[in-house]
Amino acid sequence: FLPGDLQQKVDPYLRPLYDALFEMLGAENFQKCQERGDIEVAPLAYMRGRTLDDSFIILDEAQNTTGEQMKMFLTRLGFNSKAVVTGDVTQIDLPDGKRSGLKEAVKVLRGIDDIHIHYLTGKDVVRHRLVQEIIKAYERSAEKK
Repeated sequence: FLPGDLQQKVDPYLRPLYDALFEMLGAENFQKCQERGDIEVAPLAYMRGRTLDDSFIILDEAQNTTGEQMKMFLTRLGFNSKAVVTGDVTQIDLPDGKRSGLKEAVKVLRGIDDIHIHYLTGKDVVRHRLVQEIIKAYERSAEKK
């Protein structure tokens, strides 16, 4: 249980997204975009029942969605909208026995026109140079198992 209003409750989980938006837009500009309604940041649970027309929608950390959550999100897409789903299937935090909605969506949606799946590698990392080496080390370890 986290005290506070909805925004205060979800802010800790959305911090990485805010960090990226602040870096791209600046904190003040981001705030203005939110106030005008140009940018909305909302938890996945609050998407149910919505239709998002004329929107660019991003679902981040999608490896931690369930299949049901992923389907719900993808079916919110309205007219003149695009959706981008990001996630890293090597960083799934779901309880044992729960299948990642991202993994399921990749399998189910492959081959549908206008749905494109792109895979990034350690070479795409734009963090500290050691992060690429860390990723490679974990990949080598996983191959040995």
